[in-house]
Amino acid sequence: MAEPGNASPSDGPLEPLPPSYARVALGQVVTVREANLLGNIHGGEIVKLADSAAGVVAQRHSGGPAVTAALDEMTFLEPVHVGDIVRTYAQVNWAGRSSMEIGVRIEAQPWDDPTVTSLHVASAYFVFVAITPEGGSRPVPPLRAETPDEVRRQREAGIRRAHRLARREEIESGRRGPRDT
Repeated sequence: MAEPGNASPSDGPLEPLPPSYARVALGQVVTVREANLLGNIHGGEIVKLADSAAGVVAQRHSGGPAVTAALDEMTFLEPVHVGDIVRTYAQVNWAGRSSMEIGVRIEAQPWDDPTVTSLHVASAYFVFVAITPEGGSRPVPPLRAETPDEVRRQREAGIRRAHRLARREEIESGRRGPRDT
């Protein structure tokens, strides 16, 4: 019997998985190596941490390799300082045929003061595509939302997807130019 999420297409439909199946939390202390000219942690470093956490979730949910297809949205809310403990919390918000939206919440806390509450510093939404060893897309398990928060996340991810597809179609339509009649 195949592991959840690891069935091959010939095994029939993939078993739906809850977001908790692949959810992860990763943390690290950020150093002066990651600082920008203002002395805060460079935004690109925060994106990299978020992408790494999202990639782990995509791999776990899909049962194999997955690649970043899009960074749908990244919002920076507060600066991150040298020495902060940065924690990323990631989970699948939506799953389609071969793609998944992974939501990431980034928090920071001073390394030297455990009494300070972690601060929500950024949020991101990544789109990942599960791939075969040859680089083609492969099916992913459906998502089984189990809590009201997971249902809300799934609904909002569907809205972001619809907007992303509509934006792409509008841009492509404009590039084709007016049609001759």
